[in-house]
Amino acid sequence: MQTDRAERSGRTRMDTGRFFADQLTDILVQRIFGWKARRDRFMTGDGREWLKRAAFQPTKSLDAAFRLLKAINPVDYKLGGSASGPCWAKVRLSGTSGEASATSLPIAICLAIAKTLGIEVETID
Repeated sequence: MQTDRAERSGRTRMDTGRFFADQLTDILVQRIFGWKARRDRFMTGDGREWLKRAAFQPTKSLDAAFRLLKAINPVDYKLGGSASGPCWAKVRLSGTSGEASATSLPIAICLAIAKTLGIEVETID
């Protein structure tokens, strides 16, 4: 759901700022790759090419999160974390940036990408 102001600015915002991992994944793959999200798969091409959801879970898989990161072609990014604290990601595109921390690096990367793209997300449930 978008507010009028969010629609005019091109930003996406859920009313509560809370997303489920699948919702965030759906928005990111649509925005970044142009894929269409379906119940159990992503339509990746002209309707005949598809990828099972289980095969692409960027909030759980570091490889999938890096695929999203590579696709947005960042000017710069920094990732970090420690055994005793949260993981964090900072992503910078030309003219905009986003940063996030989370319990896992894939989630932190997805949240930072979302913020960089103007998707206002506070947390993932």
